[in-house]
Amino acid sequence: MEILMTIILLLVCLVISNIISHYVPFIPTALTQIILGIVIAFIHQDFHLEIETEWFLLLFVAPLVYNDGRHFPRDELWKMRAPIFGNAIVLVLLTTICGGYFIHWMIPDIPIAAAFALAAILSPTDPVAVNGIAKRVHLPENVLNLVRGESLINDASGLVAFNYAVAAVVTGFFSLREAIFNFSYMFIAGAFLGFALSLLMTWVRYALRKNGISDVTLHSLLQLLTPFLIYIVTDEMLHASGVIAVVVGGIVHSLLRERAEPMQAEEQVLTENTWTTVLFILNGAVFLLLGLIIPPSIRSTVENPNIHNALAIGYVLAIGTAILAIRFIWSYLFSYYEYRFKRKGNAAKPTARMALLVSFTGVRGAVTMAAVLSIPFMIESGEAFPERSLIIFLAAGVILFTLIAATAFLPLISKGETSEGESSNYLDINAAKSRLLLAAMKKIRLETNEDNETAAYQLMDEYKKSFKQTSFELNSKDKDNKEFVQKIREVQLMALKAERKYIEDAFAKGEMDEELFQFFMKAHELRGEALSRNSRSRFRFLVGNVFREWKHSTGKDRRNRNKDRMAQRLAGREIQLRASQAALEYLEAITKERKDANIIYPVIFDYKQMIDRLKGPSQFNEAVEAQKEELRIGVMDVERAEIHRMFKDGEISNEQAKDLRRMINYIESATLHEHAE
Repeated sequence: MEILMTIILLLVCLVISNIISHYVPFIPTALTQIILGIVIAFIHQDFHLEIETEWFLLLFVAPLVYNDGRHFPRDELWKMRAPIFGNAIVLVLLTTICGGYFIHWMIPDIPIAAAFALAAILSPTDPVAVNGIAKRVHLPENVLNLVRGESLINDASGLVAFNYAVAAVVTGFFSLREAIFNFSYMFIAGAFLGFALSLLMTWVRYALRKNGISDVTLHSLLQLLTPFLIYIVTDEMLHASGVIAVVVGGIVHSLLRERAEPMQAEEQVLTENTWTTVLFILNGAVFLLLGLIIPPSIRSTVENPNIHNALAIGYVLAIGTAILAIRFIWSYLFSYYEYRFKRKGNAAKPTARMALLVSFTGVRGAVTMAAVLSIPFMIESGEAFPERSLIIFLAAGVILFTLIAATAFLPLISKGETSEGESSNYLDINAAKSRLLLAAMKKIRLETNEDNETAAYQLMDEYKKSFKQTSFELNSKDKDNKEFVQKIREVQLMALKAERKYIEDAFAKGEMDEELFQFFMKAHELRGEALSRNSRSRFRFLVGNVFREWKHSTGKDRRNRNKDRMAQRLAGREIQLRASQAALEYLEAITKERKDANIIYPVIFDYKQMIDRLKGPSQFNEAVEAQKEELRIGVMDVERAEIHRMFKDGEISNEQAKDLRRMINYIESATLHEHAE
C-alpha cells in the first residue's frame, strides 16, 4: 500500500509541477519538480526511499535513452560524431582526472580514488532539463544536438569510470590496463548486442504479422518492452553496457522502421501516443525522486559538527564551477582545433559565447544522484567508506548548482545569438508544413503497392504541388508584408478580369444562354468583392464555393432534372474550364513582361489546381478515389506524429502545433465528409 500511495503522490506532483510551469515559464519544469520533491521530503521526514542504481537505470534510463536514439537525427549524429564522442569519452576522462585531483586538493579528507569516483559520476550530462529550457529560450541547434548526442553515450562512460573508482576505494587495488580492457568490452559488446537484439525484436514483430497476428496494441506493447529486454540481456546476462545497447537499439529500430518495417498508421499513432505518456511520467518522476532523496541524503552532512554548513556550500560552488570550467576549456579548445586544423568550410570560428553555451548546457541530473547513492557503506577492511555522506552532499549540491546556473545564465548568453536576425528558435510555419508534407510523401511511398499504385501516384502529385507552393511561400522574403499581400490580390483581380472577358466573348458568340451568363457575372462580382477583402489563402475555397453554389442552384430538384439541365451544367463547367485556361494564359504572358514575376507564380499555381479539379469528373474512378482517400487518412496520422515530434524537440511552439493540428483535422473532416457523400 505504501508503494502504491507513493506512486499516486508522484503522479499528483507531476501534474502540479506542469501546471506551475505553465504559469511560471521561466523556471524549468525539472527544477520545479526537484523543489516539490524536497518539500515533500521535509514535510514527511520519516519518508525513506532507497534507489538501487541497477533498477533505476533499467526503469528510467533505458527507455529514455532508447527513445532519444529513436528520434535523434542520424545525419546530425554522424556529422557531429567528433565533438559528440569527444565530449562523451575524452571529456568524461578529463573531468574524472582533473576534477578528482581538484576535489582531493580542496578536501584532503576525501581519498584520491573517492575523489575520482565523485568527479566521474559528475561528468554525465542530463538533456531532459536542457530540453525544457530550450523550449523557452533560443539555443543554437548544433548545441542542442551536441548535448543530446553526448548524453546518449556519456552515461555509460561516466558509470564505468565511477564503478572502477569505487572499486579502487573498496578493494584498494586498481589496474589501468584492466579498466581500459573492460571499458572497451562493455562499449563494443553493448553496441553489438543492441544491434543484434533490435534486429531480433524486429524479426519477431515481422514474424507475428506474417502469421496474421497484427493487433496494433500487441505490437505497440512489444515496442515498449524492447528497451527493457535489451538492457536486461546486455547488462545482467552478458555484463556489457546496457545503456549503449539501448541507444544503438533505438537507432537501429528507427532505421528498420523506415526501410524494412513500415508500420500501419494506426499502430504508429498508438505507439507514439503511448510513448508520449510513458516519457512524460518517467521524465517527471526522475526529478521528483531526485528531490525526495536529496534531504535525507545530505542530512548527515548538515548535522555533522565537524563540517560547517557554509563551508560545505562553498565546496559545492567550487566543485560545480570547476566542472563547468573544465567543460568550457575543452569546448573552446576542441572548437579551435576543428576550426584551425580540420577546417572544411563549415567549421564555425570558436567564440567564448558558444563555449559558454556548451558549458551551461552540461546540466547534471538523476543518473549522477542514483549512482552516487549506490556507494557502499563499508570497504573490504570493514571500515566505513571514507566521507560517504559528504560525497553524496556534494553530488546533490552540484546537480542543483548546474541546473540553477543553466536556468539563470543560458537565457542571458543566448540573447546574443538572436541579434543577428534570428529572433526565434522555432521553425517558420511554412517550414513546419514542408516537413509535414515530406513525411506524408515518404509514407505514401512506403504504402504504395500494385493495387493502389494509381491512387498513390495521384495523391503524391497533390502533395508535391502543395510542397512546391509551401516552399515558394517560405522563400518569399516579404510574404508577411501587407504590400506583398496587396500585390497578390491585384494579380488575382487581373486574372479575374481575363476570365470575365472570355465569358463575355463566349456569350457574344452564343456559346451560353442568358441565365448561365448572368450566373457567371454574379459569381465574378462576388469573387471580386471577396478578393478585395481577403488574402489569397482563401482564393481556391471561394472559387470552389461559388461553383458549388451554382451546381446546387441548377439541380435542387434531382427528381425533375432533365437532359437539358445536365447539358447546361456540363456546358457551364466547360466554359469555366476554358475561362480559367484563358486567365492562366494571360498570367503566363505577363510573367515574361513583369519584373516581379514571383508575385504571379502563386496565382498561376492556384489556377492550375483549379483547372485540374475542373477536368477531374471526366477522369473520375470511384475505386481509385476510395484508395486515395484511404491513403490520405493514413498519411494524416503520420503528419500528426510529425507534429508531435517537432513540438517535443522544441522545433515548433505550442501555438504552432495547435494550428498545424487544426489544419490536419479540417482536411480530415472535409475528406471524410466528401468520401461519405
